Amino acid sequence: MVEIDLSDPESSRDPATAYGAARERSAVARLVTPGIPPMWAVTRYAEARALFTDPRFALSDATFALLPTLVDAEYLPYLRTMQQMEGPAHARLRRAVSPAFTPARAAAFRPQAEAIVDAALDQVGKDRVDLVEIARPLPIEIICALLGVPEDERGPWHEFGLAVATGHGQAFVEAVPRIIDAARAAVEAARTRSDDDVLSVLARTEDGPSETEMVTLVWQLLLAGQVPALLVPNAVHALLGEGTTHPDPASAVDELIRWCGPQLLSLPRVAQEDLTLDGVAIAKGDMVSASIVGANRDPRMFDDPDALRLDRPNASAHLGFAHGPHFCLGASLARMQTEVTLRAILRRDPRLPDPDEAARRPDPGTWRLTTLPVELS
Repeated sequence: MVEIDLSDPESSRDPATAYGAARERSAVARLVTPGIPPMWAVTRYAEARALFTDPRFALSDATFALLPTLVDAEYLPYLRTMQQMEGPAHARLRRAVSPAFTPARAAAFRPQAEAIVDAALDQVGKDRVDLVEIARPLPIEIICALLGVPEDERGPWHEFGLAVATGHGQAFVEAVPRIIDAARAAVEAARTRSDDDVLSVLARTEDGPSETEMVTLVWQLLLAGQVPALLVPNAVHALLGEGTTHPDPASAVDELIRWCGPQLLSLPRVAQEDLTLDGVAIAKGDMVSASIVGANRDPRMFDDPDALRLDRPNASAHLGFAHGPHFCLGASLARMQTEVTLRAILRRDPRLPDPDEAARRPDPGTWRLTTLPVELS
């Protein structure tokens, strides 16, 4: 049996190597760490992609078991997002909210996103800055604009984003009721508007989501919105450090997600029966996750997978947005937001200091920079 010790600092420092070594020994690895029950990771591309559509595995409330035990019962209905749903319930809600997340709507929102990012970067000095600190608030500004939250009411939302970014600590738990209350107020305000923001569109959509479902969507957006905040520093560090050349590096978002996406593991699914994967026995009730970093570096799918190739023809096949019914609803928005932010940063000619002072947080779930000092011109 192949095991990966998530408490080993090396597995967090260089997850591509850790999961890659496991992948070449087996399509399934056992993940172990003190204090947490063991779970499984599917390490190869074909098997990981299949996991997302395999009916023998299902997302469930068990995937999100920790948070509900820490939050008052009043707020629990708003924490059950589409990510926890399967089958007809998931399909109905996804259809109900999809009109607000089409590629066309993401493209239409681009000028507003560009204005938000440029305004934020214009306030930054031209000398040494920390791109992690700069990137962190940008998704919140964009989410607030998407939801129709007025600029003078966005202060608390930035506090929420910071709490979410810290993970499942006490600050995060304490922020949950405030987030839900703010989401309720945003949904109520949207019903009085005729604007083109996400909540206003959904409020006018025939057979659209219920009020509880709209509040839950806001909660989900706030959680998912942290991904670009982590991806952008990873991408800038990769572009500056790997010596890549491309006429427009910001257009290569999919290859950057494949090569340095922050998410290492998918949400775990629960085995619905006893079964075998690549000769490994999985028991009913076991938690099984797709190793995103292992799959996205699988040489069976990607030629020379450890190289960052901005012109890679099949880069969009990465699993950073999952696959199947739970393919990321906001993928078009995330791509656009990342491209806009990267392009605005690269226009300012960032350079890594010598020596490179980037630092990462040991985290078995995400590959994240804690600091990325750069010099801007």
